[in-house]
Amino acid sequence: MSVLILDFGSQYTQLIARRMRELSVFSEIKRCDTPFSKELCAKYSAIILSGGPASVTEADAPQFDSAWLRCGLPLLGVCYGMQLLAHLCGGTLEAGNSREYGPSTLEIIASGDNAGQTGQSGEETVSNLFCKVPSSSTVWMSHGDHVVKLPTGFTALARSAGAPFAAMGNASAKQYAVQFHPEVVHSQFGQQILENFITRIAKIPRTWTPGNIVARLTETINSAVPGTNQVLCALSGGVDSTVAAVLASKAIGKRLHCFFVDNGLLRLNEVRDVTQLLHGLGLQVTTIDAAQEFLAALKGVIDPEQKRKIIGRLFVEVFDRHAKKLVGVTHLMQGTLYPDVIESSAVRGPSTTIKTHHNVGGLPERMNLKLLEPFRELFKDEVRAIGRELQVPDRIVARQPFPGPGLAVRILGEVTAERVARLQTADAIVREVVAADPVNKTLWQVFAVLLPVKSVGVMGDGRTYEECIAVRAVTSQDGMTADWAYLPEAVLRTISNRVINEVKGVNRVVLDVSSKPPATIEWE
Repeated sequence: MSVLILDFGSQYTQLIARRMRELSVFSEIKRCDTPFSKELCAKYSAIILSGGPASVTEADAPQFDSAWLRCGLPLLGVCYGMQLLAHLCGGTLEAGNSREYGPSTLEIIASGDNAGQTGQSGEETVSNLFCKVPSSSTVWMSHGDHVVKLPTGFTALARSAGAPFAAMGNASAKQYAVQFHPEVVHSQFGQQILENFITRIAKIPRTWTPGNIVARLTETINSAVPGTNQVLCALSGGVDSTVAAVLASKAIGKRLHCFFVDNGLLRLNEVRDVTQLLHGLGLQVTTIDAAQEFLAALKGVIDPEQKRKIIGRLFVEVFDRHAKKLVGVTHLMQGTLYPDVIESSAVRGPSTTIKTHHNVGGLPERMNLKLLEPFRELFKDEVRAIGRELQVPDRIVARQPFPGPGLAVRILGEVTAERVARLQTADAIVREVVAADPVNKTLWQVFAVLLPVKSVGVMGDGRTYEECIAVRAVTSQDGMTADWAYLPEAVLRTISNRVINEVKGVNRVVLDVSSKPPATIEWE
């Protein structure tokens, strides 16, 4: 009882999947050119066509098997998905004359039954898509093309200033479409519209719960690692890898071997803190000191993509070496999340690569171990829910995200032992000061970044020419988007005073007030 999301390249596609999960319905994203088959169709209860940057009428428009429109499953087209549905069903599009980007007012058209009602015989009506949605509300538009003539069998459901048909529906075929993006938070009643499609039109039971997820993933791990095969786990002490390790331990027991690599790029006292955090979880954990190896490989490297690839390659080399000491190791397990995947490569539709994550695009093309990534299709909040279901202590489940490449992507410029130590101290001060203030509970992440920018300062009546620390604090729900967080003046003053006074080689502190997008949370 799941939803198939066909991705036409929208950066919002992953948000559609997230909204489905919030409705306790499992969703799976596949490329828009996925060929139709009865076997594949039988796995799903509904289809959503995502948005995308292309034009339906262009010669290089994304490929799509129109058999999906004739399979009988309830269908919802979003933005490009609406244009594609209209085009393939005989409607007419207009390009470029009336564009809409950003907030727009949606007016529901009072045609047929009142919103949310059923016909006299109890059948579904086209207006069920807007049940409990006011006649006028704000939605998020992002389109140039729009429908100007509806396909046969479809009824107009809503309009906006730039789209005479901002929503349409064919009740008998259970096919609906909206020109706006209901999946983004800027659409006031977007989640209600998606819920109406799931519950009133597709009638899908809402059974995607933490308990069911644990059962499903346990079965997946058992199937992927049969018999006496052994698994190495890249354990960092963060939320994702730790919960993955506890889950895998539940599935395959002592066949799981956890390795915590000290790559010299960790936070201050991280080895000690992680060891304490993992105490009592019943995991087999071996700590590997590879700091000098990583720092040597990063010598002279400035490009952030090169840093990530070097770190990814070394991680695998370290694990390969230690795997040879064990008998029967066939898999390397990582806590990779869906945001890591969507930002690293166009693994679904024709989306844009933003940056390479070391545990996705940074891995070498050939390695001796198979990858096991149980959380590859999940979001951070889902992993936290799984952790609580598995009774992982909250001091681990609630930890702030920390990048796989560690401080290497928070040190702009060359990574040296001296600069790592400098950032470790500054970062510890930032986190300590913020942790003592109530604002900490509202943050997704807060950390320090070391900039390769020197400026003139005055200390003890003497001239200094030293580096700069940037403070980064953001709020977010899933890491896919983020807003910069306002830190109280007293917190900022304390951070600035302590960093400049206590961190040798730093004479200036600045605050990062950039949101994601256009920036990313990490600086590299």
